[in-house]
Amino acid sequence: MNLPTLADRGQRLLTTDQFHRLAAVPAEAEWFANLDNPRTRRAYQIDLQDFMSFTGIQRPDEFRIVTRAHVLAWRKVLEDRTLSGATIRRKLAALSSLFEYLCEKNAVDFNPVKGAKRPKVNSNEGRTPALGDHQARALLNAPDPTTLKGQRDRAMLAVLLYHGLRREELCLLKVRDIHDRRGVPHLRVHGKAGKTRYVPLHPASAERLHTYVEAAGHAMTPDAALFQPTRKTGKAITADGVYKCVLGYAAQARINVEGFGVHSLRATAATNALEHDADIAKVQEWLGHANIATTRIYDRRKARPQDSPTFKVLY
Repeated sequence: MNLPTLADRGQRLLTTDQFHRLAAVPAEAEWFANLDNPRTRRAYQIDLQDFMSFTGIQRPDEFRIVTRAHVLAWRKVLEDRTLSGATIRRKLAALSSLFEYLCEKNAVDFNPVKGAKRPKVNSNEGRTPALGDHQARALLNAPDPTTLKGQRDRAMLAVLLYHGLRREELCLLKVRDIHDRRGVPHLRVHGKAGKTRYVPLHPASAERLHTYVEAAGHAMTPDAALFQPTRKTGKAITADGVYKCVLGYAAQARINVEGFGVHSLRATAATNALEHDADIAKVQEWLGHANIATTRIYDRRKARPQDSPTFKVLY
Protein backbone atom coordinates (compact mmCIF):
# COMPACT_ATOMS: atom_id res chain seq x y z
CA MET A 1 0.00 0.00 0.00
CA ASN A 2 1.40 3.40 -1.00
CA LEU A 3 1.11 6.24 1.47
CA PRO A 4 -0.63 9.34 0.04
CA THR A 5 1.66 12.15 -0.98
CA LEU A 6 1.46 15.63 0.45
CA ALA A 7 -0.23 16.75 -2.75
CA ASP A 8 -2.91 14.07 -2.31
CA ARG A 9 -3.66 15.28 1.20
CA GLY A 10 -3.66 18.97 0.46
CA GLN A 11 -1.83 21.62 2.45
CA ARG A 12 -0.55 20.60 5.87
CA LEU A 13 -2.63 22.07 8.71
CA LEU A 14 -0.15 21.42 11.52
CA THR A 15 3.18 23.22 11.55
CA THR A 16 6.28 21.11 12.14
CA ASP A 17 6.57 22.58 15.63
CA GLN A 18 2.91 21.75 16.44
CA PHE A 19 3.36 18.22 15.10
CA HIS A 20 6.36 17.51 17.34
CA ARG A 21 4.75 19.11 20.39
CA LEU A 22 1.68 16.89 19.98
CA ALA A 23 3.89 13.84 19.58
CA ALA A 24 5.50 14.74 22.90
CA VAL A 25 2.22 14.94 24.85
CA PRO A 26 2.64 12.75 27.96
CA ALA A 27 0.48 9.63 28.20
CA GLU A 28 -0.81 11.01 31.51
CA ALA A 29 -2.29 14.03 29.70
CA GLU A 30 -3.76 11.76 26.98
CA TRP A 31 -5.54 9.71 29.65
CA PHE A 32 -7.13 12.79 31.19
CA ALA A 33 -8.18 14.13 27.78
CA ASN A 34 -10.00 10.84 27.08
CA LEU A 35 -12.36 11.23 30.08
CA ASP A 36 -15.63 12.18 28.40
CA ASN A 37 -17.94 12.73 31.36
CA PRO A 38 -17.47 16.24 32.87
CA ARG A 39 -18.33 15.04 36.39
CA THR A 40 -15.84 12.19 36.13
CA ARG A 41 -13.18 14.61 34.89
CA ARG A 42 -13.78 16.94 37.85
CA ALA A 43 -13.80 14.11 40.40
CA TYR A 44 -10.68 12.43 38.98
CA GLN A 45 -8.86 15.74 38.75
CA ILE A 46 -9.53 16.40 42.44
CA ASP A 47 -8.48 12.85 43.37
CA LEU A 48 -5.22 12.99 41.39
CA GLN A 49 -4.39 16.43 42.76
CA ASP A 50 -4.87 14.93 46.22
CA PHE A 51 -2.37 12.16 45.42
CA MET A 52 0.06 14.59 43.78
CA SER A 53 -0.04 16.86 46.84
CA PHE A 54 0.65 13.89 49.10
CA THR A 55 3.59 12.58 47.03
CA GLY A 56 4.95 15.93 45.89
CA ILE A 57 4.51 15.06 42.20
CA GLN A 58 4.78 18.16 40.02
CA ARG A 59 5.30 16.78 36.50
CA PRO A 60 3.25 14.11 34.66
CA ASP A 61 6.27 11.87 34.06
CA GLU A 62 6.84 11.59 37.84
CA PHE A 63 3.87 9.21 37.99
CA ARG A 64 6.16 6.66 36.36
CA ILE A 65 8.27 6.23 39.50
CA VAL A 66 5.30 5.66 41.83
CA THR A 67 5.40 2.36 43.73
CA ARG A 68 2.80 0.40 45.65
CA ALA A 69 4.35 1.73 48.87
CA HIS A 70 3.34 5.27 47.82
CA VAL A 71 -0.23 4.10 47.17
CA LEU A 72 -0.48 2.28 50.51
CA ALA A 73 0.85 5.29 52.38
CA TRP A 74 -1.71 7.53 50.67
CA ARG A 75 -4.52 5.10 51.48
CA LYS A 76 -3.50 5.24 55.16
CA VAL A 77 -3.68 9.05 55.09
CA LEU A 78 -7.15 8.90 53.48
CA GLU A 79 -8.32 6.52 56.21
CA ASP A 80 -6.87 8.81 58.90
CA ARG A 81 -8.93 11.66 57.41
CA THR A 82 -12.02 9.53 58.19
CA LEU A 83 -13.20 9.68 54.60
CA SER A 84 -16.03 7.32 53.70
CA GLY A 85 -15.20 3.94 52.20
CA ALA A 86 -16.90 4.95 48.94
CA THR A 87 -14.74 8.09 48.67
CA ILE A 88 -11.52 6.17 49.29
CA ARG A 89 -12.54 3.56 46.71
CA ARG A 90 -13.22 6.31 44.15
CA LYS A 91 -9.85 7.97 44.77
CA LEU A 92 -8.02 4.67 44.38
CA ALA A 93 -10.09 3.91 41.26
CA ALA A 94 -9.07 7.24 39.71
CA LEU A 95 -5.40 6.52 40.30
CA SER A 96 -5.79 2.94 39.08
CA SER A 97 -7.46 4.15 35.87
CA LEU A 98 -4.48 6.35 35.11
CA PHE A 99 -1.98 3.53 35.68
CA GLU A 100 -3.99 1.08 33.57
CA TYR A 101 -3.67 3.56 30.70
CA LEU A 102 0.06 3.99 31.33
CA CYS A 103 0.46 0.21 31.24
CA GLU A 104 -1.34 0.08 27.88
CA LYS A 105 1.06 2.71 26.56
CA ASN A 106 4.09 0.83 27.95
CA ALA A 107 4.96 3.89 30.00
CA VAL A 108 5.07 1.78 33.19
CA ASP A 109 5.55 -1.94 33.81
CA PHE A 110 2.71 -2.47 36.28
CA ASN A 111 -0.22 -0.80 38.04
CA PRO A 112 0.89 -0.04 41.63
CA VAL A 113 -2.73 0.37 42.76
CA LYS A 114 -3.42 -3.31 42.08
CA GLY A 115 -3.06 -5.22 45.30
CA ALA A 116 -3.86 -2.14 47.43
CA LYS A 117 -6.84 -3.32 49.46
CA ARG A 118 -9.89 -1.13 49.08
CA PRO A 119 -12.63 -0.55 51.67
CA LYS A 120 -15.55 -2.93 51.41
CA VAL A 121 -18.89 -1.58 50.26
CA ASN A 122 -22.23 -2.61 51.63
CA SER A 123 -23.76 -4.43 48.69
CA ASN A 124 -27.13 -4.78 50.38
CA GLU A 125 -28.20 -1.16 50.27
CA GLY A 126 -26.90 2.00 48.66
CA ARG A 127 -26.31 5.28 50.39
CA THR A 128 -28.75 7.15 48.13
CA PRO A 129 -32.19 7.30 49.79
CA ALA A 130 -35.31 6.34 47.85
CA LEU A 131 -38.65 8.06 48.37
CA GLY A 132 -41.85 6.36 49.44
CA ASP A 133 -44.75 6.24 46.99
CA HIS A 134 -46.63 9.06 48.74
CA GLN A 135 -43.53 11.27 48.66
CA ALA A 136 -42.98 10.57 44.95
CA ARG A 137 -46.60 11.52 44.20
CA ALA A 138 -46.27 14.72 46.22
CA LEU A 139 -43.12 15.66 44.31
CA LEU A 140 -44.71 14.91 40.92
CA ASN A 141 -47.64 17.19 41.73
CA ALA A 142 -45.63 20.02 43.30
CA PRO A 143 -45.05 22.22 40.18
CA ASP A 144 -47.80 24.61 39.05
CA PRO A 145 -49.43 23.14 35.92
CA THR A 146 -50.68 26.56 34.75
CA THR A 147 -47.25 28.08 34.07
CA LEU A 148 -44.64 27.19 31.45
CA LYS A 149 -42.02 26.62 34.15
CA GLY A 150 -44.41 24.38 36.05
CA GLN A 151 -45.24 22.40 32.91
CA ARG A 152 -41.55 21.93 32.18
CA ASP A 153 -40.79 20.84 35.72
CA ARG A 154 -43.76 18.45 35.88
CA ALA A 155 -42.45 16.78 32.71
CA MET A 156 -38.89 16.77 34.03
CA LEU A 157 -39.84 15.16 37.35
CA ALA A 158 -41.92 12.56 35.50
CA VAL A 159 -39.00 11.60 33.26
CA LEU A 160 -36.75 11.22 36.31
CA LEU A 161 -39.22 9.29 38.45
CA TYR A 162 -40.79 7.08 35.78
CA HIS A 163 -37.61 6.26 33.85
CA GLY A 164 -34.72 6.43 36.34
CA LEU A 165 -32.53 8.71 34.23
CA ARG A 166 -29.31 10.24 35.50
CA ARG A 167 -29.28 14.02 35.77
CA GLU A 168 -26.81 14.39 32.86
CA GLU A 169 -28.91 12.06 30.71
CA LEU A 170 -31.94 14.26 31.26
CA CYS A 171 -29.99 17.37 30.22
CA LEU A 172 -28.78 15.68 27.01
CA LEU A 173 -32.28 14.81 25.75
CA LYS A 174 -33.39 16.45 22.53
CA VAL A 175 -36.89 16.64 21.05
CA ARG A 176 -35.97 13.98 18.48
CA ASP A 177 -35.15 11.57 21.32
CA ILE A 178 -38.89 11.07 21.79
CA HIS A 179 -39.71 8.65 18.99
CA ASP A 180 -41.57 5.46 18.17
CA ARG A 181 -40.01 2.01 18.11
CA ARG A 182 -42.28 -0.75 16.82
CA GLY A 183 -45.24 1.55 17.38
CA VAL A 184 -44.39 2.30 21.01
CA PRO A 185 -43.15 5.77 22.13
CA HIS A 186 -39.59 5.58 23.50
CA LEU A 187 -36.93 7.84 24.95
CA ARG A 188 -33.49 7.56 23.36
CA VAL A 189 -31.16 8.01 26.33
CA HIS A 190 -27.52 9.02 25.87
CA GLY A 191 -25.79 7.30 28.76
CA LYS A 192 -22.30 6.96 30.16
CA ALA A 193 -19.36 6.16 27.88
CA GLY A 194 -21.38 7.12 24.81
CA LYS A 195 -23.79 4.20 25.27
CA THR A 196 -27.32 4.70 23.95
CA ARG A 197 -30.32 2.86 25.37
CA TYR A 198 -34.01 2.98 24.48
CA VAL A 199 -36.58 3.26 27.25
CA PRO A 200 -40.34 2.89 26.61
CA LEU A 201 -42.12 6.12 27.51
CA HIS A 202 -44.47 5.90 30.48
CA PRO A 203 -47.97 7.24 29.65
CA ALA A 204 -47.79 9.76 32.51
CA SER A 205 -44.47 11.09 31.16
CA ALA A 206 -45.80 11.16 27.59
CA GLU A 207 -48.76 13.31 28.57
CA ARG A 208 -46.65 15.79 30.52
CA LEU A 209 -43.97 15.99 27.83
CA HIS A 210 -46.56 16.68 25.13
CA THR A 211 -48.12 19.47 27.20
CA TYR A 212 -44.72 21.04 27.88
CA VAL A 213 -43.19 20.99 24.38
CA GLU A 214 -46.40 22.31 22.83
CA ALA A 215 -46.53 25.19 25.31
CA ALA A 216 -42.78 25.87 24.95
CA GLY A 217 -43.04 25.97 21.16
CA HIS A 218 -40.20 23.63 20.20
CA ALA A 219 -42.23 20.49 19.52
CA MET A 220 -41.45 20.73 15.80
CA THR A 221 -37.72 21.39 16.26
CA PRO A 222 -36.10 17.92 16.43
CA ASP A 223 -32.58 19.17 17.24
CA ALA A 224 -33.73 21.44 20.07
CA ALA A 225 -32.87 20.57 23.66
CA LEU A 226 -35.93 18.94 25.21
CA PHE A 227 -35.67 20.70 28.57
CA GLN A 228 -34.69 24.35 28.29
CA PRO A 229 -34.43 27.29 30.70
CA THR A 230 -37.59 29.39 30.87
CA ARG A 231 -35.53 32.29 29.52
CA LYS A 232 -35.34 31.55 25.81
CA THR A 233 -31.68 30.71 25.20
CA GLY A 234 -32.11 27.64 23.01
CA LYS A 235 -29.69 25.80 25.27
CA ALA A 236 -30.42 22.80 27.48
CA ILE A 237 -31.15 23.15 31.16
CA THR A 238 -27.96 22.59 33.18
CA ALA A 239 -27.32 19.85 35.72
CA ASP A 240 -27.20 22.58 38.38
CA GLY A 241 -30.57 23.87 37.18
CA VAL A 242 -32.08 20.39 37.54
CA TYR A 243 -30.59 20.11 41.04
CA LYS A 244 -32.10 23.42 42.17
CA CYS A 245 -35.50 22.52 40.71
CA VAL A 246 -35.69 19.12 42.37
CA LEU A 247 -34.57 20.34 45.77
CA GLY A 248 -36.90 23.34 45.57
CA TYR A 249 -39.94 21.16 44.91
CA ALA A 250 -38.85 18.67 47.57
CA ALA A 251 -38.88 21.50 50.10
CA GLN A 252 -42.26 22.66 48.80
CA ALA A 253 -43.65 19.12 49.17
CA ARG A 254 -42.13 18.92 52.68
CA ILE A 255 -39.93 16.00 51.80
CA ASN A 256 -37.29 15.93 54.51
CA VAL A 257 -35.08 12.92 53.78
CA GLU A 258 -31.44 12.84 54.86
CA GLY A 259 -29.11 12.63 51.87
CA PHE A 260 -31.85 13.47 49.37
CA GLY A 261 -30.73 14.67 45.94
CA VAL A 262 -31.53 14.29 42.25
CA HIS A 263 -30.03 10.78 42.26
CA SER A 264 -32.66 9.83 44.84
CA LEU A 265 -35.26 9.94 42.04
CA ARG A 266 -33.25 7.33 40.11
CA ALA A 267 -33.04 5.21 43.26
CA THR A 268 -36.80 5.67 43.78
CA ALA A 269 -37.62 4.55 40.22
CA ALA A 270 -35.39 1.47 40.48
CA THR A 271 -36.66 0.52 43.94
CA ASN A 272 -40.29 0.94 42.89
CA ALA A 273 -39.82 -1.16 39.75
CA LEU A 274 -38.16 -3.98 41.72
CA GLU A 275 -40.85 -3.89 44.42
CA HIS A 276 -43.44 -4.36 41.69
CA ASP A 277 -41.69 -7.51 40.48
CA ALA A 278 -39.63 -6.11 37.61
CA ASP A 279 -36.87 -8.52 36.56
CA ILE A 280 -33.57 -7.29 38.02
CA ALA A 281 -31.71 -7.95 34.74
CA LYS A 282 -34.26 -5.82 32.90
CA VAL A 283 -33.86 -3.08 35.51
CA GLN A 284 -30.08 -3.22 34.98
CA GLU A 285 -30.58 -2.65 31.24
CA TRP A 286 -33.22 0.03 31.91
CA LEU A 287 -30.87 2.00 34.16
CA GLY A 288 -27.86 1.54 31.90
CA HIS A 289 -25.76 -0.21 34.54
CA ALA A 290 -22.67 -2.03 33.27
CA ASN A 291 -22.71 -4.40 36.25
CA ILE A 292 -25.77 -6.00 37.83
CA ALA A 293 -24.12 -5.62 41.25
CA THR A 294 -24.80 -1.88 40.96
CA THR A 295 -28.47 -2.59 40.30
CA ARG A 296 -28.69 -4.84 43.37
CA ILE A 297 -27.92 -1.82 45.53
CA TYR A 298 -31.46 -0.64 44.77
CA ASP A 299 -33.04 -3.99 45.61
CA ARG A 300 -34.42 -3.27 49.07
CA ARG A 301 -37.26 -5.79 49.01
CA LYS A 302 -35.76 -7.71 51.95
CA ALA A 303 -35.65 -4.54 54.04
CA ARG A 304 -39.24 -3.31 53.63
CA PRO A 305 -40.54 -2.06 57.00
CA GLN A 306 -43.99 -3.57 56.40
CA ASP A 307 -42.42 -7.04 56.24
CA SER A 308 -40.71 -6.72 59.62
CA PRO A 309 -41.62 -9.16 62.42
CA THR A 310 -42.49 -6.01 64.39
CA PHE A 311 -45.86 -6.03 62.66
CA LYS A 312 -46.38 -9.73 63.34
CA VAL A 313 -46.31 -9.29 67.09
CA LEU A 314 -49.77 -9.48 68.70
CA TYR A 315 -50.72 -9.18 72.36
